[in-house]
Amino acid sequence: MTSANLAGITSVVKVATWNVNSVKARLERVQSFLHRERPDILCLQELKCVDEAFPYEAFRTLGYEATVHGQKTYNGVAILSREAPSEVARGFQDSADDPAARYVVARFGEISVASVYVPNGQSVGSEKYQYKLEWLSRFKRRLEQGLPPRMIICGDFNIAPDERDVYDPKAWEGQVLFSEPEKSALEKLLSLGLVDTFRQHHSEPGLYTWWDYRQLGFPKNRGLRIDFILATPLLSRDCRESRIDREERKGTGASDHAPVISVFS
Repeated sequence: MTSANLAGITSVVKVATWNVNSVKARLERVQSFLHRERPDILCLQELKCVDEAFPYEAFRTLGYEATVHGQKTYNGVAILSREAPSEVARGFQDSADDPAARYVVARFGEISVASVYVPNGQSVGSEKYQYKLEWLSRFKRRLEQGLPPRMIICGDFNIAPDERDVYDPKAWEGQVLFSEPEKSALEKLLSLGLVDTFRQHHSEPGLYTWWDYRQLGFPKNRGLRIDFILATPLLSRDCRESRIDREERKGTGASDHAPVISVFS
């Protein structure tokens, strides 16, 4: 369907998102993922490197151009694409004095794609928690200024939307990543007309994208679903498949997040 076409790509568009928790540490795994899945777009979060240190050539040899908004040691987002975008914007471009590299958006034909890394928040009531809520408000204002009719927003949102997305809702109740203000902020974003493409295809609980490295979090499936591929209605109606690649959370040197993949046609 033409509504799902990227520039030069027809019929089917595969989009993935992955918090890699250091692109340098996970380079071989990301290369292997690209080789196996061949997504048209892969959005990365938590690069932990500046733009100049990003491994552009390693991805270019696999046929991907990289749009990067990096930062030393912390944060950083990127969009890997099978062709170069026609437009790029980094950050919210608002009046806030905030150097954190957490948002980049690129345009491919009629479709805009964003890679987002929402702040963690540390703990409820902390300064970092307040920063997270303020950042989400800025994000909402940015989208309100002009949400394109065909947009896909990928990333680590550091918020579990409801009880299905948390392995132990009672234990997590009121905690950072699952507090009411955070969930309310996410709901406000979705109310702008964004659709959680994974939930279009999977309504059951127990499907997560992040597991703590500690206390056998992954083997015991003590996880949270905090990574999403959101789409505007014109694109979400053409989403025919969405899944979490749990295999990428296994083995030595894995990120604590698993990729999410959605296919549009």
